[in-house]
Amino acid sequence: MAFGWIDGQAAARRRAGLVRTLRPRPADSPLLDLASNDYLGLARHPEVVEGAAAAARTWGGGATGSRLVTGTTELHGELERELADFCGFEAALVFSSGYAANLAAVTALAPHGSLIVSDAGNHASLIDGCRLARGTTQVVAHADPDAVRKALGTHDGPAVAVSDTVFSVDGDAAPLAGLAGACREHGAGLVVDDAHGLGVLGAGGRGAPYAAGLAGADDVVVTVTLSKSLGSQGGAVLGPARVVEHLVNAARTFIFDTGLAPASAGAALAALRLLGREPQRAARAREVATGLHARLTAAGLEAVRPDAAVVSVRAPSPEEAVQWAADCRAAGLFVGCFRPPSVPDGISRLRLTARADLSEEQIERAVRVIGETRP
Repeated sequence: MAFGWIDGQAAARRRAGLVRTLRPRPADSPLLDLASNDYLGLARHPEVVEGAAAAARTWGGGATGSRLVTGTTELHGELERELADFCGFEAALVFSSGYAANLAAVTALAPHGSLIVSDAGNHASLIDGCRLARGTTQVVAHADPDAVRKALGTHDGPAVAVSDTVFSVDGDAAPLAGLAGACREHGAGLVVDDAHGLGVLGAGGRGAPYAAGLAGADDVVVTVTLSKSLGSQGGAVLGPARVVEHLVNAARTFIFDTGLAPASAGAALAALRLLGREPQRAARAREVATGLHARLTAAGLEAVRPDAAVVSVRAPSPEEAVQWAADCRAAGLFVGCFRPPSVPDGISRLRLTARADLSEEQIERAVRVIGETRP
């Protein structure tokens, strides 16, 4: 029977406690949200919503085509210029998603005969970029510049190291300065995904590369998403102008994909400008994350110290993690639940996201619910 093998895989998922289901949320959820990636609380900000609405009224509901045909509007160019300037890079290129941006950066910058050195904890989009690239991939130990250095030393030819700046599971930060140093010893490029750093780290939220002194470097390429701190949708690649020009001509997820919808571009641009006026939002997100961690550990829970806005709390098993998250929801708290294969080390977790707009009372309430519902 066609697709009969699916039933076997479904049964295996049920036995392992790894079944995933969609839960549509209402427009006005009563739950306290510590699950979304809306780090700065901007997704519903009036200026951001109006930015989306105004763009839709002006440009229509969709981009109408690929970026190289009809999908580039004046708004896309405006967003690219301001995003590059804010983050300290020469140029930017906007994509329909952060996933597409990562696929573009890795595949277009790792041609046949090149070496890709990939961190073991990288996001699925970077992993898939490595799989699709024509170069050879070597996976190395997590957050280890010496392992990157050793891998690069085995190759004679073009090479790039690829890493998240802030890892999405535990919220730990990559040693960017060390990685850049290892790459420069071997003339390799560095490609980093700052999805969880933009808006949270660096001066005024300018990102982890900016904080590490790597912004604008001619051997560093950064990908970002517009769907987390900027409360919108889409992604971008930042870097030297010649790299961006290369992506326009060589990146398949740019050439053959419909451009980012104008409403998303308008919302992201409004959020970026708002962050420029209110840089304290970035510091507040970090403060909330630190406060969550301190309260959780004081309550006897095993929480990973956050380097940005992600706080991870270990669970005994996949089944207990799912039940824990469900019990939190029943008590009015929405938290993330990460299980294999989303977690490469096989340790299931509750994943909490700190938001700049959370009050102290909400933080205390969240910690109380998590403690009362622990397995």
